[in-house]
Amino acid sequence: MRVDFYQLSRDPVDVTVGKLARKVMQAGERLVIVAQDEGQREGLSQTLWGQGGGAFLANGPADQPHAARQPILLSAECAAPNDARMAILADGKWREEATAFDRVMLLFDTEATDDARTLWRDLAAREAIDNRIFKQTPEGGWREGR
Repeated sequence: MRVDFYQLSRDPVDVTVGKLARKVMQAGERLVIVAQDEGQREGLSQTLWGQGGGAFLANGPADQPHAARQPILLSAECAAPNDARMAILADGKWREEATAFDRVMLLFDTEATDDARTLWRDLAAREAIDNRIFKQTPEGGWREGR
């Protein structure tokens, strides 16, 4: 499995989730976006729906009917009723259940850097996990770093 650490420096969580979710959808994959706070999940949902015109990203809550049909689920739990193989941990909190996914994107800000470093070392010690770090460029793109 692969864990991508995304260090937020320029764009806020909602903008970053929108960019990453669009790439996941373009790759033909399904996605689970995890955040403990219901208000954050609702805000992320509005951001995804509000992309504008035909560019919206269809999504729904994991605890509602027809969750299995949603291309993007928003959930407090790290589970995939829609059979997603990718997850975004939008609230920056690691959950051991995330290891069930093929790829996990952990978003964290500068205040959580020390926690992210500790988690990085813990996951790097596991042979089955491939860690990568991505840092935002001044232009808003992402580059893989060290």
